[in-house]
Amino acid sequence: MRRFLPDRVTCASALSGLLLACAFPLPDYTVLAWLGLIPLILVMQHRPFKSGFIAGLVFFAVTLYWVNIVMTTYGHLQLAISFLLYLLLAGYLALFWGTATWAACRLKEFRNYSYALTLPVLWVALEFLREFLLTGFPWATLGYSQQAWLTMIQSADLFGVYGLSYLLILSNAVLGESALALRRKLPQEFPAKAITAAVLLLLLNYAYGYWSLQQELDVRDETLQTAVVQGNIPQDQKWRPENQINTVKTYRGLSLQAERTGALDLIIWPEAAMPFYFQDGGRLVNTIAELPLETGASLLFGSPAYLRDPGGVRYLNSAFLLSSTAQLLGRSDKIHLVPFGEYVPLGSYLPFVNKLVAGIGDFTPGEINPLPLQGHQIGVLICYEVIFPELAREYVRQGSDLLVNITNDAWFGNSSAPWQHLAMARFRAIENRVWLARAANTGVSAFITPSGRVMEQTGLFEAAFLTGEVGMGARPGLYSHMGDLVPGAFLLISLLWLLQTRRRFFD
Repeated sequence: MRRFLPDRVTCASALSGLLLACAFPLPDYTVLAWLGLIPLILVMQHRPFKSGFIAGLVFFAVTLYWVNIVMTTYGHLQLAISFLLYLLLAGYLALFWGTATWAACRLKEFRNYSYALTLPVLWVALEFLREFLLTGFPWATLGYSQQAWLTMIQSADLFGVYGLSYLLILSNAVLGESALALRRKLPQEFPAKAITAAVLLLLLNYAYGYWSLQQELDVRDETLQTAVVQGNIPQDQKWRPENQINTVKTYRGLSLQAERTGALDLIIWPEAAMPFYFQDGGRLVNTIAELPLETGASLLFGSPAYLRDPGGVRYLNSAFLLSSTAQLLGRSDKIHLVPFGEYVPLGSYLPFVNKLVAGIGDFTPGEINPLPLQGHQIGVLICYEVIFPELAREYVRQGSDLLVNITNDAWFGNSSAPWQHLAMARFRAIENRVWLARAANTGVSAFITPSGRVMEQTGLFEAAFLTGEVGMGARPGLYSHMGDLVPGAFLLISLLWLLQTRRRFFD
């Protein structure tokens, strides 16, 4: 009977994965991220890869449970197939955790490098690799777990979200090595120097955050009176032609209500708010174009677009900007598409693979294109583009004075995913010290300041609007200029470390 029971390594590793998952929204128990990996560190030397893989599998399975909602409700997959694909995704992401623990244990065994030295570097390097490998999926990077602790996350303007990940893993490694020394009753192994270094870095991080929040980070000389509109259009009705008129009426009605609260400069509607081709014109398009004339405000909204070229028709997930006189000021196209949602990777080689969700067609990625508005520029991040730090950073580097995230999180249902999505958006504002306005079809819509404060936000699955002043102008810090140089260097260091053990790779 005992052979079927999980062993100590499995239980401890799974516990760490569960504790880390609980540090994320929801339930958002932030403190767990600082010590949740201790059970894993206590056992990982016995099964280096297996322990990390199990911890990662549990972590991603819990954090990404909402993937099943997308696949079954909107992808119309059978529950068994959905569950299998969900486990495959969690298993793929868990490989990064398993690789980190395996490499740390290997360096401990063959080079006697402490976990406090190696594990934070390896972990951040692999999180960075996850951002772009196989198109990238940096959801639930560990640093995001601290989104509610405003003081601690101010350093994101220095080192991005990866700086927080480093401190979190350093804390866990130091506590774990201390527990190992106490358990073995070997005082000479107690990591006194590592504890001192960790405490110093944490105090410096906290002091920097405290100092930053005393500055006038959120104040700008120029502002825009802005409204974000949340139409709450059900996903199963959104693309039906017979519902297009009601959709336009809903967004117009909410926008006019927002305008009655005070004069507006900019109205923002979510991703694909208009589920038809705006560029084709027609009665509905004319109805939309009347709104800026009625309100005196510019209008930014999501709508699909297409381009015709000798190779055929290319479809785009786009945002259009109309001036207060209803002139088209520009279009911004989504750059980072959702694999199997908006396109099929290697689709020409995999003709039998369909997209997960129904849409207009396979989309083509666009390019960075800030939109002009009243002498400023706006950088538009469509949907999950906001989870990619380099995109927001590049928009600011190209002159964007305001970041706008338009999204349709209806796919996620009433789950924790919209809150996780919002948490990641907060980091983009801090990293670039820029205001961020967020309009979501079903929530969460919000205004986020350059210090990461969520000034106002809506609930989920309610028709609503928010109005407020957003400041214009970014104040780029070290991260905006340096980018991901540190995690890139960590990746190189990790490879060099592992080369030191090359003679024993196959022992």
